[in-house]
Amino acid sequence: MRILLVEDDPRVAAAVAAALAAAGFVVEHSADGEDAWFRGDTENWSAVILDLGLPGMDGLAVLRRWREAGQRFPVLVLTARGDWHERVEGIDAGADDYLPKPFRMEELLARLRALVRRAAGQASAVVQAGGLALDTRRMQVSRDGVPVHLSPTEYRLVAYLMQHAGRVVPQLELTEQLYAQDFERESNAVEVLIGRVRRKLGSGLIETRRGFGYVIEPDAPDAAAPADPP
Repeated sequence: MRILLVEDDPRVAAAVAAALAAAGFVVEHSADGEDAWFRGDTENWSAVILDLGLPGMDGLAVLRRWREAGQRFPVLVLTARGDWHERVEGIDAGADDYLPKPFRMEELLARLRALVRRAAGQASAVVQAGGLALDTRRMQVSRDGVPVHLSPTEYRLVAYLMQHAGRVVPQLELTEQLYAQDFERESNAVEVLIGRVRRKLGSGLIETRRGFGYVIEPDAPDAAAPADPP
């Protein structure tokens, strides 16, 4: 899942970005309000972490512009402003959650995971599709109750498809969600990744819709046995 981190304090940004990457997210960073507004308005994000005190354009102004333009991605406001009326102002501007500084990284990650789940229509931290289960807290995928070892990129692929189960996800969208913009990759990187995951999970769980993309159905039938042991 691709996260836009909007934070002008380099120390905070570095710490949050490292924690997000370790939790399986693809992180892009913006330190300026004008840049954040443009990127939020023109790119595809699973969620945004937004500081309010930004150079160029205040975070609340950025948030209002996004919502006025119809951008619906979840936004977690992260700020040193702690007054209750400022929290209300942030929620009224379109924020989905609010976390004042200082904060514990574990709480930020828990709140972010919850926002991403709710945006995808998932209430539980464990998402299931047939015999496949995704535990977003432990970053663990299991097949018929047996844990399957996945690389970070493989995990992001399965997590994104499962959290959007039933929707055909275009290859371009998967590319945006799985890889950072500056990451060098082959043109067929997604196809190769899909092949690796199918060998671990079984051939029937991820369906290819030619010319449209890939999908995991919510009531996916039991997959054929994996070609290689997970």
